[in-house]
Amino acid sequence: MAEDEPKKVIKLVPEYLLKKRKAYQAIKATQAKLSLLEKRKVSRGKPLKFKRLEDFLKDSHRRHRDDTRIQRSENRPRAPLPPAKSKLAFAVRIRQIKGVSPKVMKVVQMMKLRKIFSGAFVRINKTSVAMMKMVEPYVAWGFPNLKSVRELILKRGQTRIGKRRVPLTDNTFIEQHMGKHGIICLEDLIHEIYSVGAGFRVANNFLLPFRLSVARHAATDKAGLLKDLGKPGFRSTDINTIIRQLN
Repeated sequence: MAEDEPKKVIKLVPEYLLKKRKAYQAIKATQAKLSLLEKRKVSRGKPLKFKRLEDFLKDSHRRHRDDTRIQRSENRPRAPLPPAKSKLAFAVRIRQIKGVSPKVMKVVQMMKLRKIFSGAFVRINKTSVAMMKMVEPYVAWGFPNLKSVRELILKRGQTRIGKRRVPLTDNTFIEQHMGKHGIICLEDLIHEIYSVGAGFRVANNFLLPFRLSVARHAATDKAGLLKDLGKPGFRSTDINTIIRQLN
């Protein structure tokens, strides 16, 4: 019976159709590549935002207000430095800085407070106190206690390796990168920051700015959040309360 079964005939595709298909596939591949490159160009650029006249006026008023405030503070006698025992300060930005004076923006960048609700440790001296005065309407600062320093570093301490943010959770990692400065574990890092020792600058540069979090009601009740945090400026030891709220 196998001999009686009809043989299957495989139909051959004409050569001109094969060439046509190949050319069509090449065109589609080229179009897909160009489309992908165009998409990357569009996504790489910033979207165009429409800015109203009122926004320009607000920004101009804010810059003028900052420049006037800074000029007046330069003519006033300098405030006395805090007591010698208060060598460490913690600064946290709790206000938006959209449209501020370029001088204020430069100080904010120097203090590594580019994002709202970010914080950083600062060594107290004449220069840093003058910088705090310059950004006073946008930054709250004060003297953290040992508990606040420990909680910040243990919970939110991070450093940058290459382009990655790495949490500080391994003493071996800390010893590998900070051992030459006498810091081999988290406790050494906490002690160096809190005591403002000889290696404070290196230890502080090793730490990235702290990304603090806000309460859940912040998205719907910003006025309530600002009321809870209080006014910016010098807060002395009350900065520990803000750290508790945002950490």
